[in-house]
Amino acid sequence: MHVRPLLSLAAAGALSTMSATGLSAQAQAPQAPQVTVSGVSYLQYLYQLKDTANHNNNFDVTRAYINVIGRFSGGVSTRITADVNRPAGDNSLRYRLKYAFVAYTPQGSSLTYKLGQIHTPFIDWEEALWDYRMQGQMAMERGGYLSSSDFGLGVDGNWNADRVNMQVGIYNGESYSGGTGDKRKDLMGRVSVRVKPTDDASRVGGLRITAYGQYGKPTTGGERSRLLGMVSYRTRLITLAGEYAVTKDSTAGPPVVAKASGSVASFFGVYRFTNSKAAVLARVDLTDPNTNVGNNRLTRVIGGASYQLSPNLRLLADVDLLTYQGGTPTPALEATRSQAYFQAQFTF
Repeated sequence: MHVRPLLSLAAAGALSTMSATGLSAQAQAPQAPQVTVSGVSYLQYLYQLKDTANHNNNFDVTRAYINVIGRFSGGVSTRITADVNRPAGDNSLRYRLKYAFVAYTPQGSSLTYKLGQIHTPFIDWEEALWDYRMQGQMAMERGGYLSSSDFGLGVDGNWNADRVNMQVGIYNGESYSGGTGDKRKDLMGRVSVRVKPTDDASRVGGLRITAYGQYGKPTTGGERSRLLGMVSYRTRLITLAGEYAVTKDSTAGPPVVAKASGSVASFFGVYRFTNSKAAVLARVDLTDPNTNVGNNRLTRVIGGASYQLSPNLRLLADVDLLTYQGGTPTPALEATRSQAYFQAQFTF
């Protein structure tokens, strides 16, 4: 009997089995976590054009964000964003959480589920379209009707390379700066459809129709609703958008609930010069907090020019002019309603 050849054959078989097992284990090994840290900050110099008595002007850091994003095996990801800002009436900078959530995308799915302090459906979308958050808040957020972040559970979805993009969720409804609220919740949802593509393949590119709705009950009782429609057109050189929203808010708690019906219209455009890092922008916001009362509409006109000095640094010179339909309520508001800015945005 030839023992040595048999032993050699057995050893080779064992080695082959061990190799296959090792390769299989490597193939099934979980993906190593990927953690990235990034940041963005907005700096500015402000000059009050109407304050001819004091010539008030100042330098400021209006916002600073630190983002920590984790990506893990099995379609799990996380995000924590620290927001450093200067609240009204306070001369110090303060820290608070902007986002803190876990997300799960099943393999091969077009849906992503999020839980925690998450994006609300509309503001983040509109800011990506406008692309000049450094100048200030969007009309609906500046008017106090929407917030960019809140505590809740949401679902994001996109189909056919963002031809259809949607987000829906249930939230506390008091925004991330307003606390957790009570048992009352808000339902929010947005859907955007690209009806014609352009050379901008981003999620906000092309000719799009977007709708947003919200209904809920604030902590004080009563009800809160928003209904908004937007038409936008974005290419690599041009951004044009117009939106109109109707709002309803309770102004008193039960048993008597009075409602204020308002409206917000916003129109903006950006032109980026061919083969240049320069762009010009303009925006008009029309806010009527109560359509049942006359002479209370606010008109804000924004205009400026920007220059992308480097991939991480953008500069913007602009004016922000606010007009009160019924006249400026106080001398203090009159002094601050027209402002000139030199602003900078840097990222890392």
